[in-house]
Amino acid sequence: MSISDKPSVVHVAVGVILNPAGQILIAKRAANLHQGGLWEFPGGKVDAGESVQQALSRELMEELAIGVSSCSAFMEIHHDYGDKSVFLDVWIVDAFEGEARGNEGQAITWVDVLELEDYEFPKANETIVSAIKNLKL
Repeated sequence: MSISDKPSVVHVAVGVILNPAGQILIAKRAANLHQGGLWEFPGGKVDAGESVQQALSRELMEELAIGVSSCSAFMEIHHDYGDKSVFLDVWIVDAFEGEARGNEGQAITWVDVLELEDYEFPKANETIVSAIKNLKL
């Protein structure tokens, strides 16, 4: 593969959303999407001229009907799938308004930290799962 054939990097704002019980919200990717059928931490592409926090707030409202009240930077991950490269800008969302629902028809579920290993995530998300286990929630 030549340099010109390399896919561009997709900048993604990712939310590790916590509820008051310390559970984390995960969503199932639609089958027709890249890494479809796997579970993920909600979020989406950062648009040109948009801050990561703006993108995260916009995406979580679109996907889950929740408004971010409080969030903080958690980690950054660069991952190359071969057909697509991603830069995951991961944020902890520790307060939000509204009740999360799958606005785009996706399955969502709240899980305890130790249950995360029971779900299949895209490779890039596995680093997030490992890091969450070390958090004091």
